Amino acid sequence: VLLRARAIETQCFVLAAAQVGAHHAKRTSYGHALAVDPWGEVIGDCGGSDVGLTLVQIDLQRLQDVRRDMPVQQHRRDKDFYCSLD
Repeated sequence: VLLRARAIETQCFVLAAAQVGAHHAKRTSYGHALAVDPWGEVIGDCGGSDVGLTLVQIDLQRLQDVRRDMPVQQHRRDKDFYCSLD
């Protein structure tokens, strides 16, 4: 859920690696490396039962469509919070 939220709020594709398997008696990782599109849709999931690899198509038109339909970048206030070092 958090990776999907990051993809939506940054309007970017998010690719997240994840470990899977037992490391020792007290630590197990559950995998599910993900690829998420800018609208928060999961477009790739390696699963969580074994080491894996997934390939996804990064659709730049999808990126443009999301940014056009939800133009949040126009509300950025960088100049209110950051100054030039010049």
